[in-house]
Amino acid sequence: MSATAKILSSDPSELELQVAQSFVDLETNSPDLKADLRLLQFKSIKEIEVSGNKRAIVIFVPVPLLTSFHKVQIRLTRELEKKFPDHHVVFLAERRILPKPGRSNRQNQKRPRSRTLSHVHDKILEDLVFPTEIIGKRVRYLVGGNKIAKVLLDSKDSSNIDYKLDSFQSIYSKLTGKQVVFEIPGETL
Repeated sequence: MSATAKILSSDPSELELQVAQSFVDLETNSPDLKADLRLLQFKSIKEIEVSGNKRAIVIFVPVPLLTSFHKVQIRLTRELEKKFPDHHVVFLAERRILPKPGRSNRQNQKRPRSRTLSHVHDKILEDLVFPTEIIGKRVRYLVGGNKIAKVLLDSKDSSNIDYKLDSFQSIYSKLTGKQVVFEIPGETL
């Protein structure tokens, strides 16, 4: 299978071709992942600058394929981070936000809840920290009117994600424009 078959984009970038080739290499070299990786495709990839010399690769996948990615995501993330040193790899579903209906844009159908801004931002947050669960959220209002969300993550999977918390913060801020702080209770940071 060719690398371009893994990309659903019509005009893939250089980074997308490299990641697709990594998918194909993993599919051919690891027999236990072969069946799971054969059906997986992604829509696009975005590279985001994180603090320090680190960068993050955000791989956007179609929503119906997200559960298939979740089956192999921990191992696939580990293998891709080996192939791309100084990069953190994150998988997010490609979700769509529909505008709020107003006077000028009347719609015949009611807008589904899954297409609202707040629901899409919550789902991005869940996808971002996938192997781990979100156990709590707090919103702190600052004096100037700004808000900072504090997200509490489950401590049982802390070894898998504790080194990525800064990346999660940068990715979420870049994609949604909201400030967020990730914490793992029970750990002193």
